[in-house]
Order: sequence, then C-alpha cells, then structure tokens
Amino acid sequence: MESTAADAMSDDTALTPQAPDTEPSASADNPVMELALKDLQQRRDALEAEIAEMTSRKQQLEAELKTSFAGQSDAIARRVKGFQEYLGGALQDLVQSVESLELVVQPMVVQPSPLDQQASNAAAPAGSDESTPPAAVADTFRPDEELIRSSLQRFLQQPDVYADPWNLRRSVDAKDIALLEDWFFNQGGRGAQPSRGTRPRNILASAALIAIIGELYGDQFQCLVLAGGPERLGEWRRGLQDALGLGREDFGPSSGIVLFERPEALVERADRLEERGEVPLILIDAAERSVDIPVLQFPLWLAFAAGPGERLDDDDLL
Repeated sequence: MESTAADAMSDDTALTPQAPDTEPSASADNPVMELALKDLQQRRDALEAEIAEMTSRKQQLEAELKTSFAGQSDAIARRVKGFQEYLGGALQDLVQSVESLELVVQPMVVQPSPLDQQASNAAAPAGSDESTPPAAVADTFRPDEELIRSSLQRFLQQPDVYADPWNLRRSVDAKDIALLEDWFFNQGGRGAQPSRGTRPRNILASAALIAIIGELYGDQFQCLVLAGGPERLGEWRRGLQDALGLGREDFGPSSGIVLFERPEALVERADRLEERGEVPLILIDAAERSVDIPVLQFPLWLAFAAGPGERLDDDDLL
C-alpha cells in the first residue's frame, strides 16, 4: 500500500506542472548590459554639464554684447579727452611762440627804400609833391587803368551767378574797391593792405583781384595762396571756388591756384613760374604774422595785415 501511494504521489508530481524559477536580473546575469548602462549614464551627465556650461557662456556673451559698446565708447572718450588736452597744450605753446613774432610793419613793406626815395626826389622837378609814389611803382598798371576801373565798377553791381569760370560771380562793396584801387595804382601791385576784418571778406576781395589779373595776363599767371594751416587753406579754396565758379581741378600744382602752408615752398614755385616767363600772383592770409623777405622780390603780391582784434580772434580759433 505504501508503495502504491508513493507511486501515485510520484505520478502526480510528474503530471503536475512545476512553477518556473524566478528570472534572474539583467544586472546580475548580464554584466555587459550593466557596463553599457553605466557608460550611457556618464555620457548623459557629461552632456548635461556641457549644456550647462554653454548656457552660462551664452548668458555671459549676451551680457558682454550689451555692455561692450558702452565700454568701448567710454574708453574712446577718455583717449580723445587726453589727446584734446595734449593738443590744447601744444597749440597754446605755439600761440605763445607766434605772439612773440613781429608782423612786418606795413610802411616798411609798402614804401620804397630810402635810396629809391632820394633818387626819385632828385629826379622830380622843383615843387613836386613829395608824397607822390615813384613812377616805376605807381604807373605799373596805368596803361590798363581804364580796364581795371571798369571791372571794379562792374563788381559793385548785382552779382552774376552765371558768369563764366574765373569771372567774379559775387559783388563787392566800396571798401573792397578802395583797397584794390590803392593796391593797383598806388602800390603798383606789390604791398600789404589792411584786412577786411574776416577771412571770407579778404577772400572775396582776392577773388575780384584774380578776375582782373586773369583779364590782363590770361593763362600767363598763376595764383599762389599762403595760409599756414589746412583749415585756413580749405576756407580759401571754398571761398575762391564759390566766388569764381571754379572746380577742384582748378586747384593744384599745374592749375590756376596753388595753396601753400609754408612760404619756402611758395617762393620755390614762384621762382619756377618766372623762369618759364609766367607771372605769379601771391596772396598772403591775414593770419600770417610776417611777410618773408624772398616774397618781396616778386612783381605781384598782396598781404592782408590783420588788426589786433582780428589777430586775437584768429588765435582763439587755434
């Protein structure tokens, strides 16, 4: 009986399906998978750290972009301020040096030498006016007096804004006419004249002079302007360009008007013109404190002599 029961239990056990064993974890039974998961986790952490660093860098760049222009502007402003202070000091020293120079006294420039005056007095008949200028100077433009006076009177009329180039397109006043008449008929085209008070007025009178000299000499003359400084020369160029209807091509070494900052270069140019048989017309800005002696040898030159008040204004501009 026991054997039969045991056999029956054995059969039942064989017939009854057994529950499967619990499946082992992947980490316990698959070390390769565990390593792969760990590597992926490390990569994820590294990417997150890199993203956080790039985000921080982006915010930093945005902040720099917002402040860089202001910072650069402030640095540039400080540099400009420093250069301005340096330039102001240097120019102040220059002004003091210029103030120590003496302007050539106008009577010394205009009047003939004592030897010429004695020779003139000896040759003049008795009872003649001793104040009469020497004939060689005063009569230089006498043959063309009618043409010159006619042109001067025409300049008093309404401006001719459509006149051909090298003809005066602006009108002048009686004081300008008196200045030019004295320069033509008393000084013979060589001497200093009182400034008209401002550089534009001097330029306008010079433009009228250039127009007349152009009628007398044609292409055989060249105007040389001495005004020490780019700003002054620029003002002369713009003023003559407007008053005479000129273009930029009319200003240059081979054109009708040449601008100079240094008297040495002007004298050298005038010498070359005379060697070619041409006539230099020299105009000297009122800001020039003196007339260099070599300039006095040339037949046509006009220097504007500024008064004390005008010289002060010009120094203030420096």
